[in-house]
This record gives sequence, C-alpha cells and structure tokens, in this order.
Amino acid sequence: MSEYFEIAYAAATNRLCLFTGTGFSKAISDNEAPSWQGLLEELCDLLPNSEEIKESLFPENKSAQLSLEEAAQVISIKLSAIGKNIHEEIAGLIGEVDLDDEIEEIEEFFSSRSFRVITTNYDKLAEKLTGENSCQSITPGKPIPRSSANVKIYHVHGSVDSPENMVVTSEDYFRFINGDSYFSRKLSTVLHENTVVILGYSLGDTNLKAIISDYKGFSKSHVIGSNIFLVSRSAVDQHVKDYYSHCYGIRVIDEVNTDRFFQELNDKIPKVSGIAERSLKSIRKVMNDGFHFKEAFLKLDDSFYRIISSLSAEGLSLNDARVVEMLGEVVESKRELTLEHNAWEQYEHLAGWLVYLASIMEIQGTSIEEQFLKATLRSMTTMRKEYYIGYSWHAYKVWKKRWPTVVASNRALIKRHIEDNTSWSDALSLVNSIES
Repeated sequence: MSEYFEIAYAAATNRLCLFTGTGFSKAISDNEAPSWQGLLEELCDLLPNSEEIKESLFPENKSAQLSLEEAAQVISIKLSAIGKNIHEEIAGLIGEVDLDDEIEEIEEFFSSRSFRVITTNYDKLAEKLTGENSCQSITPGKPIPRSSANVKIYHVHGSVDSPENMVVTSEDYFRFINGDSYFSRKLSTVLHENTVVILGYSLGDTNLKAIISDYKGFSKSHVIGSNIFLVSRSAVDQHVKDYYSHCYGIRVIDEVNTDRFFQELNDKIPKVSGIAERSLKSIRKVMNDGFHFKEAFLKLDDSFYRIISSLSAEGLSLNDARVVEMLGEVVESKRELTLEHNAWEQYEHLAGWLVYLASIMEIQGTSIEEQFLKATLRSMTTMRKEYYIGYSWHAYKVWKKRWPTVVASNRALIKRHIEDNTSWSDALSLVNSIES
C-alpha cells in the first residue's frame, strides 16, 4: 500500500512521529493497561460506597452525565476527603503494568529506528520498548534534555515520573488547554513537521481536535497532502473516513492491529532506506536545476510515491508553481506510457498513481485538475471488470480496491467528469459504487 511506503519513507528520513493513546498501551501490554474509564473505576474502589459512586458516574444502561475528565474531578475530590491524592494513586496503578512478551515486530521498530513519540499515556512502556536504543523521556515537571537521542518520547499529559504534573481531572485539562506550555507548542509543531501516525487513540479529546484542526487549516491553505494517519484495528465506516479526511485531514488505515502495522512498516523500511537519499537528490535536481525524470524511472511502479514522499521531506508545497508543473508532467508522462504497445503494467501503475494523488489532496481548483482528469478518463476507459483482451483488468482492481480512500470531493469531481465524457459501463459503475 502507498500509505505504508509514505510512512516508511518518513521513518527512513527521520520525519516520523507516533501519536499514542491508551489503545497502544493495551496492545503492547497484553491488555493489562487499563482503559481511561477502567482506571477511574479502579480508583473508585478506593472510596467508601465505591459501587454507588461507580453507578452514578458510569451508569450501564444510560449515558453518563459527566465526561471522563469531569468524573475524574469528582473522584479526586472524594479521594482528597480520605487523605489520598488521585495523581499518586494513578501513578501507583500504572507503574505495575509491563510489556507483553510477544510483540517482536513492535520491539524491532522501537529498538532500531529514529523517530518521535507524542503520547497522552502516563506509563513508560514506550521507553521500555526502545531497549538499548538511545531514548529521551520528556515529561512536565522534569528538566528537558538538550542532548540528541534516536527516540524522543513526549508525555504531553505527564507521566508516572512526575505524578503531580499529570493531566487527569477537568481542572488539569483546563490548565493544559488554555496554557502555552512547552508541550502544547511541541505537539502543534510536530504535526506540521512530521508524518504522524495515530495509534490507540480516538478523536474524542477536545485538545487533540483543536490542534489537528489548526493543522488542517495550514495544510489546506498550502494545498499539501495530509500527513496524518489514524490506524484502527476495526473497520471504519466510509462516512466516518470522509469526515476524518474533510475535518481533520486524517487518512484512515483500518482493520489493522498494532502488531501487523509494525510488521508492514518493518518490511518496507529496508527498501525505502536504500532509495531515500537518492530520491532526495533527484527531487532537488528536478526542482532546482531544471532536470527531468527519466522515462526508465517513471516506468517504475513506486516512482510516483518516491516523488511525493521526497517533496514532503524537502518541505515543498503543491502551492509552488514549480511543483504543480512537475507533477503535471509526471502524470502526463505516465499517461503517455500507457499508449505504448503491450504496456499493461503501465495501466495498473497509472491507476495506482491517480487514486493515490486523489487520496492526499483536493484536486478541484488546482492547476493540476485538467491533467489529472484527462489521465483519469484514460485510465477508467481502458479498464475492465472482467478479463478481456485490450483492456486492463488489473487497473480496474486498483480503482475498485482504492476508490474508498479517495477524498470525497475528488470522488464527486471524478464522477461528474466520467459521467460527462464516457458511457463505459465499468467506469460508471465504479464512480457510482459509493453514495455521496
């Protein structure tokens, strides 16, 4: 998948950040790490009349009246009344959680790569994963290291190293959201400068939504592709994927558990590492010195993914006229390669390139729109659902499999163009396969 290539490229060029939540800790601890609500319920067990309080805060058959951070505030008040501190009690419970013995793929990545982790987890499991790899654990209330390290882990909500600074209650969250701390600034900076993979996290956190919304405004104004991925072990409804993409610029990789995600990443990184430096040199020559990509390079299936990844690594925007012109030339060159005799693999490549481009940026209104639609029409009118001489069966499979990943506005744009310019049944069936 092109998403894994992109993430692996970011890892190979030291531009990857993992954004981890409770689900990640559960995945690497054989489910020993408690959920946020589960942790609060454990705290209730320390109180007199614990069952009554749990039923009040976390009713089974109706919606809770309070959010989890508000419930934490209630529990904090009640713990204080019996001489206990909620932050210290949480640190004690979390400190007992340890790593699972069967997470080899995750340990391999953490122990051998350079990357950043931003986490809202209080535990130190990510630090344990790094093994002998150089690692810095950065948490509120502790000095910020000035030296370099392969892995930097930012505990934006605090950690067990400094319980009094953990963000737990509604009062803590209010201070965090409204404060201009090093950690809130670092979180926003990392979103802009790295490819971010969200693991074990939901979008329910108000602060997370605010920061990602800020990023989305930046990305749309610069016409760049989204660099935020949400990995989900369960299937995500298409309407929800479209919502994530439209509102937050997030691409969803669903039906993938944490271990499989790192297995895919570990498989891709060796190859990507071998070409990353060459790709960066090539994009610099093309963008700065007037060079053009060679035909032999453009015939390769992964050349387009190399180009897009190296553009991102160089900090180049699709708002740059040179970038737009170059991408237009690349797409047109690939379309022309499909005109050659027996160029069937080029049909499949072209389909993959177009659907990938349509999944990372909104096409309408950009100067690449005309070339993109021309190539898309060519691709869709030379594909066929069933095997048939003269048409590409593999190109159809690419469009069919990847069509749900296309940004909703691009699906609408492509649908209008196909309906206006062809009566080819397989193309029409495909563009109408998802409701708007």
